[in-house]
Amino acid sequence: MMIVIAAGGTGGHLYPAVALAQEFLRRDPAVRVLFVGTARGLESKVLAHEGFELALISAKPVMGTGPVGILKGLAAMPLSFWQCLKILRSRRASLVIGVGGYTSPMMVAAAAAAGVARVILEPNANPGMANKAVGPFAQRIFVAFESAAQRFDRAKVRVVGTPIRRAFIQAALAGSGTSRTPGEFRLLIFGGSQGAKAINSAVIEGLRTVRDAQARLAITHQTGEADHARVTEAYRQAGISASVVPFIYDMPAAITGADLVVARAGAMTVAELTTCGKPAVLIPLPTAIYDHQTKNAQVMEAAGAAVLLPQSELTGKTLAQLIGSLAGDSGRLAAMAAASLSLRRTDAAEAIVRECYALVGGGHDKRQSLGAGAL
Repeated sequence: MMIVIAAGGTGGHLYPAVALAQEFLRRDPAVRVLFVGTARGLESKVLAHEGFELALISAKPVMGTGPVGILKGLAAMPLSFWQCLKILRSRRASLVIGVGGYTSPMMVAAAAAAGVARVILEPNANPGMANKAVGPFAQRIFVAFESAAQRFDRAKVRVVGTPIRRAFIQAALAGSGTSRTPGEFRLLIFGGSQGAKAINSAVIEGLRTVRDAQARLAITHQTGEADHARVTEAYRQAGISASVVPFIYDMPAAITGADLVVARAGAMTVAELTTCGKPAVLIPLPTAIYDHQTKNAQVMEAAGAAVLLPQSELTGKTLAQLIGSLAGDSGRLAAMAAASLSLRRTDAAEAIVRECYALVGGGHDKRQSLGAGAL
């Protein structure tokens, strides 16, 4: 069976798709998986590391790009649609999986036109425009949160959670696995796959306060490529030894080994934190379309698993004091960790794969959905 997965742009779209691809291969090593994305997205770097093939299309972002960007994105759609049709026909695809973002809509629409089985995955509490647009074309819609189900045809929806790479599950079961200095407190800071300048700047501003508050602090800080040099120099000037890196490939080990995580609140991050049962300070990206990161963080905070710190309130002093307060309160951290673990759901990938096999192998009428019938 050939499976085509349209996912990319950011880690939040890409890593759930990688988890699904790995689960398909775990179930049947003979399955072939092709990712479809663009040269500008994270997929061009990550998929080679994960060992998956990537085909490129000419899709461009539409939402959040301004008038000129919208025009460019719309103008690229006809060519992207044709490229997707060509891929589906040349690869004899049996199933298409769309995971949102600007690479997904044309592939899902092309699958409907070609009569190929198609599903979409929505990992956020509030669905993005791409998935809402192609929802009518999909035959199954997998969502991570019950709140997202309300935005789609409920008959097609399955609430399954967010697919997690098995490396996270294995790391969580194994525990930290690394030795540590007695009394050491491990802090992991990352702002998503591309880093977050606002978080980086707040950390830089609060470095001396953090150092004074927690002498045994061991920091791992993912900065993103663009901000790596600036943040590295700031740690040097502050006299703080830390692991400052542009990108973390082995995020399962990084999260599992942390006592506290400071991060954005993308759906993938939330799922990874809960899988490992980690307490967090979540700083939602304020420019995220439909403010879905705030809604993700609110779910965590309501459960007692995280502290939500809006970026509008983010300063070096505020962040440093919050980290110092949590680091000094082992009871609260333990309660947060237990609450985080209570939100864990590790069977999402398996549930989706089972449903996909039933869809492809069950003689389903591939043109019965509204979208397909309209084409």
